[in-house]
Amino acid sequence: MAVEVLELAHGTDDLILIGIQRRGVELAERIAKLIEKEEGVLVPRGALDITLYRDDLETVGPKPVIGETRIPGDLSGKHVVIVDDVLYTGRTVRAALDELADFGRPQRISLCVLVDRGGRELPIQPDIVGKQVKMNSGERVDVLVEELDGKDQVDLVKGT
Repeated sequence: MAVEVLELAHGTDDLILIGIQRRGVELAERIAKLIEKEEGVLVPRGALDITLYRDDLETVGPKPVIGETRIPGDLSGKHVVIVDDVLYTGRTVRAALDELADFGRPQRISLCVLVDRGGRELPIQPDIVGKQVKMNSGERVDVLVEELDGKDQVDLVKGT
């Protein structure tokens, strides 16, 4: 996926990686480190917590847990690659796009996801996909990462 990010961005000059909280941040960090190792260039990266931008915030509860949003400088003229673990309905990405708009106007925004499980409710498609799987609406994809969960694993969980 790191190679595909480099190809899509035509190098590292204007590249910024921004992970969606939780596991997208860790995946963006891994991609950035692989690019840095290969290219010898520090890739700016950040984090987005889209909680307050969700279109179903009222269903989250009275005190939603808000994570860190960290944007590495001005986004103007940059190629921002949003990184997330699983793409399903597209609503998380829509919220991320809304939040990014509050921090500037990048020249281009691309989407990189580890798993695309289909089932879109919005017309959002990834530019880079690690793995595409077909899942039914009652099923889910759980992504575990070493940094948070103690292991790297992707589980396809069947509905009950």
